Amino acid sequence: MGRPTEHELRQRFAEEARAERPDLALLCLLVGAEADPSLDEAGMDAAEIELDRLAGLLPFRPGGARGWASAVSELLGARCGFRGTPGDYQRLESSLLHEVLRRRHGLPILLSVVWIEVARRAGAPVYGVALPGHFVVGFGSREEQVLVDPFDGGRLLTGADAELLAAGATGEPLAPSMLAPADPLEIVLRILNNIRAWASARPERTDVQLWAVELSLLLPSHAARLRFERAQLLVQRGDFLGGAAEMEAYADVVAAVDPTSAEAIRRRAWAARARLN
Repeated sequence: MGRPTEHELRQRFAEEARAERPDLALLCLLVGAEADPSLDEAGMDAAEIELDRLAGLLPFRPGGARGWASAVSELLGARCGFRGTPGDYQRLESSLLHEVLRRRHGLPILLSVVWIEVARRAGAPVYGVALPGHFVVGFGSREEQVLVDPFDGGRLLTGADAELLAAGATGEPLAPSMLAPADPLEIVLRILNNIRAWASARPERTDVQLWAVELSLLLPSHAARLRFERAQLLVQRGDFLGGAAEMEAYADVVAAVDPTSAEAIRRRAWAARARLN
């Protein structure tokens, strides 16, 4: 089974993002296929099979929220060694699901995807929780919610732990809204934001930043400013006409609310075209 073309991968990503119930694992694997040309259909299938295999190792209905949290963390953290280290923030592989399954290391949000997908397959009441600055996993209803930190091997978090994570990131107390379940598209967008941040710190990796922006633009909900970021990246990569056209299209959107900024963007588009002379 061969590798789909870039157009086919993008089309599949866009269709899945607009599905009634988007498949989180599939979307993450399609992100991985953008980054890794060697990831073909067989590789994506192998990643799904590994998630199924891990789910099959969980005990049958281990109990309520705390029982599920303990069982999944015992399997994935203690037995299988999934966790994170500070060095994982420096690696693009830490944001790619198939690599996280292989290396058993990754960023908090990708490790959380592993926890979510394994637990979901086993029937657990599980979801992601986008705490400020640190993604974790929740089990059970809001009334009996149990949080675990996959980056720390699945350590069960107390209320005080969650308060410290929120305060450390924002300086503000933990708000109830911060504990709400994150939907799959929110998780995928946050993963793509992480990849964009990783690439923007490395000027030689505008290729990665560009595809991360372009996948973000395929999501049903995204910031309009991503179009301007894409335009700037096209210019940086030598596509002056494409970048200028994208800037002008973005300026048309901005003009209705901020004519001054729109005019400045149009001047940048003119400057990009001038670089062809």
